[in-house]
Amino acid sequence: MLVFIDESGIHKHEGKSSVVLVYVTIEDVENIDKAVLEAEKQLKIESFHWFRHIWKIRSAFIEMLAKENFSVKAAIIKNPFTQQSFEDAIEALLIERKINKVVIDGKKPRWYAQRIKKALRDRGISVRKIITGNDKAYPCLRLADAFAGLIESYAAVA
Repeated sequence: MLVFIDESGIHKHEGKSSVVLVYVTIEDVENIDKAVLEAEKQLKIESFHWFRHIWKIRSAFIEMLAKENFSVKAAIIKNPFTQQSFEDAIEALLIERKINKVVIDGKKPRWYAQRIKKALRDRGISVRKIITGNDKAYPCLRLADAFAGLIESYAAVA
């Protein structure tokens, strides 16, 4: 199992942020990566990122990928967003016992990933590798970004 993590709305001082985990089995990663690239090709966009696109593109992107085999878990966090609230959300959402890799969107310091890994290990969750990555290298992170943006937009009006 691979988990891709993205967050949205974290820069705001008020309102709500979302933390989204997209779960993909090892066998399905390649299929979902291909589906993301195909959706972007059909929508005639270079690379999906929530804040760069209008609602028509956003909804079409999510609809095209909804038929793929993945799961989504999300947490909504009241702003101001803190590192501790992010870690608490990750600990609450990552409950599966065998996770091969966790890919966190964005550049984070090495100690940050190590801290999350330790917290999960303390709860008996086996995580072989936690890394940070960008959405160019990991198309599944673009899927996580889509759901993070969608959930944060919903939370903003709810």
